[in-house]
Amino acid sequence: MTFNLLHEKLQKAIQDLGHTTPTPIQEKAIPKVLEGCDLQASAQTGTGKTAAFILPALNKLADPAPAGRGPRVLILVPTRELAMQVANEAAKYSKHLPHIKTVCVYGGMPYPLQNKQLSKPYDILVATPGRLIDHLERGRIQLNRIQMLILDEADRMLDMGFVEPVEHIASLTPKNRQTLMFSATLKGNVLNLSRRLLNQPLEICIEPSYDAQVNIEQQLHTVDNIDHKYRLLDHLLADRGMSQVIIFTATKHQADQLADKLSVEGHPAEALHGDMNQRQRTRTIASLRKGAIRILVATDVAARGIDVPAISHVINFDLPMSAEDYVHRIGRTGRAGASGVALSFAAHRDLRLVQQIERFTGKKMTPTVIPGMEPKFKHQAKPQRKSWGPPRRRFR
Repeated sequence: MTFNLLHEKLQKAIQDLGHTTPTPIQEKAIPKVLEGCDLQASAQTGTGKTAAFILPALNKLADPAPAGRGPRVLILVPTRELAMQVANEAAKYSKHLPHIKTVCVYGGMPYPLQNKQLSKPYDILVATPGRLIDHLERGRIQLNRIQMLILDEADRMLDMGFVEPVEHIASLTPKNRQTLMFSATLKGNVLNLSRRLLNQPLEICIEPSYDAQVNIEQQLHTVDNIDHKYRLLDHLLADRGMSQVIIFTATKHQADQLADKLSVEGHPAEALHGDMNQRQRTRTIASLRKGAIRILVATDVAARGIDVPAISHVINFDLPMSAEDYVHRIGRTGRAGASGVALSFAAHRDLRLVQQIERFTGKKMTPTVIPGMEPKFKHQAKPQRKSWGPPRRRFR
């Protein structure tokens, strides 16, 4: 069994957490990483991929090494929330290995606090690219001891414009390092980056499995315009059965605007997006976990890494621009075996996007109409032309 390959103290931590069977990504990745292979892996959020790289990384560090300055394992992630989540996972799995220390650095966190943490011996560094480069330029971090470089959610990092920072950081690490890349997809820029940074990598692709979404009811609400969205949202939020809900918008400005509008209309809401400072974001997520916030209005990037089992509903006020982001969004509900509901608002112009999402997930959203709030227009599938060219002219 895969977990039996790990250090006995890691096995104990796994047992303490109640994990008995490795997920597919863990089953395939952990043995290969332990063998020292470079790895490029495609796996969705919620598949256990964090443990798939954290556990073998900790296994490498289980035997104490000679003292030195700088980390031995570097994990790069795209967002602050994901950085904190990965660092927390490292702490949980290493609880029986007290000599292993993890430091987490990201934008928005006060420099004095990070400087203090970086001044002490540590083994694992979890970082966002921008803040890491700041510390590198100030001479506070050295990467010459890196044995393992891990890129988590590489596709998201590239989408956020971190290609050059990631390559610069990698160039400062030893060439004989082991490199792991985890991404939702392995194509385009992600594949090109893999070719530049990895050495004869093994490829593991875990096909998206939507079995985990069988406990998520997916509804589709056709809307006429923005006012129609507001009326539907007001009606839905009046249902106290929505114990906790995340509402997704397309932009940061919309998140603030919608949160303010809902609060004025009697639905107290908080916003979460990248323009907020880290103290605000940390406080907001903590309040959400405690149940002090019922309604959170968020953008895609800000909501990455949120793991709150009590989220009962997700509402796509604006549909995401990619099917992958849709999966990430609705995955915020129906966690830890609970059931959840995902509702999506779609105007007539969104029909093609709805079809893309349904093809990607292999599951149809259930058209839903609230009496008295019926749309004037209904989605109708357009017939697909079999030819790419213009219709042939008939001659008689």
